[in-house]
Amino acid sequence: MWAIVLAGGQGIRLLPLVRELYGDERPKQFARIVGTKSLLRQTLDRVGLQIPAVQTVIATCREHGKYMAEEFAEMPSQRIIVQPDDRGTAAGVLFPAHWIYSQDPNTVVAVFPSDHFILKESVFMNHIANLAGFVLQQPTRLVLLGAPADAPETEYGWIQPGEPLGHVGANPVRQVTRFWEKPSEKQARTCLASGCLWNTMVIVAKLSTLLEAGQRLLPDLTAYMACAADHLAAGRHSEMEQIYGLAPKADFCRLILEACPSLLAVFTPPELTWSDLGTPRRVKQTLALVASKGIA
Repeated sequence: MWAIVLAGGQGIRLLPLVRELYGDERPKQFARIVGTKSLLRQTLDRVGLQIPAVQTVIATCREHGKYMAEEFAEMPSQRIIVQPDDRGTAAGVLFPAHWIYSQDPNTVVAVFPSDHFILKESVFMNHIANLAGFVLQQPTRLVLLGAPADAPETEYGWIQPGEPLGHVGANPVRQVTRFWEKPSEKQARTCLASGCLWNTMVIVAKLSTLLEAGQRLLPDLTAYMACAADHLAAGRHSEMEQIYGLAPKADFCRLILEACPSLLAVFTPPELTWSDLGTPRRVKQTLALVASKGIA
């Protein structure tokens, strides 16, 4: 299994708090919000419980170079793929995915945002490893990790689970019947009342299935990302940058997940404690939880 760690986001909603803490414009994944390590470092430590560092790709943007240099004073064990500029979350996923394909085309890939808080990390990563086994048996779906919802959040994606497709341990992996990306408040309230789940943007899939989804739903972007990744794998950096610069912007959740729920499945790890730390309110709630459990 390979991992893609998404570290190219801007963290706009939390920027005022981070600016107060650091006095600069660093995205939240490079900040120490909970605990003594940055959110990116916490993510890499978590991923490393199951996936080797040499099979972990950090997808970042050139404009984050200063903060990446601070984070990795020495040569990192993980692979780092630097996007020349921001082309949206679809490029953030598909560019490293195509690069991994050049190295290991038959693998399973897990996608992780780099700015989340998760309790019981070893248990969480055991679920990821078990999901890798599931998608090898049922390779036609992108399996999303869904989190139980407790508020009508309009900044999250919402997942409506359907019938079971199978099980990981005693817990079902379900079809997805509908996906809403950042819905209206009215729709979010309807989703909450009907038992829908939040999308954590953690995804486990056969690499080929992920790339086929991109080809089906975003063929132009996929063509550019595949070509750019081929140039990168061959060490032709100037050609990679030229091709990458032609790619359109696209949102992964809206144009792939929301557009085609029949491609998706959803799994909810039991006793999942998760936060995207996207707003000061979420940070405050998470810090209160950490304090209540006596976690350093």
